[in-house]
Amino acid sequence: MRLRVFLPSEVLVDTEVVKIGIETPDGARILLPRHVDFVTLLVPGVMTFVRPDGDEDLVALNEGVLVKIGPDVRVATRNAVFGESLSVLREVVEREFKHLDEQERRARAALHGLEMEIVRRFITLGE
Repeated sequence: MRLRVFLPSEVLVDTEVVKIGIETPDGARILLPRHVDFVTLLVPGVMTFVRPDGDEDLVALNEGVLVKIGPDVRVATRNAVFGESLSVLREVVEREFKHLDEQERRARAALHGLEMEIVRRFITLGE
């Protein structure tokens, strides 16, 4: 199978694999080369994949969509981090995703401020 993991700005993974482990809303799944074609949502978690030489790699995903058609498996996600071991991946995820959580918190605060300003202006229109 050919696995490709797409981020908005780059292709994180593009490699041949013999096995993929994913986390879906229905639980953990294993994909093998002769698995039926399908589409599924991915929940935040770790995707594992095994290359033909037996090496196993890991990608932490912050949710996404997986599409399998024949030998092609494509994953689209907004945030993902590649790692070679769980300990390294954990450190990278904590650092990267905490930064994203802070950015999201600031963006939500700014949006809330804009919403409150719109409400204030509607109130003053009625006076």
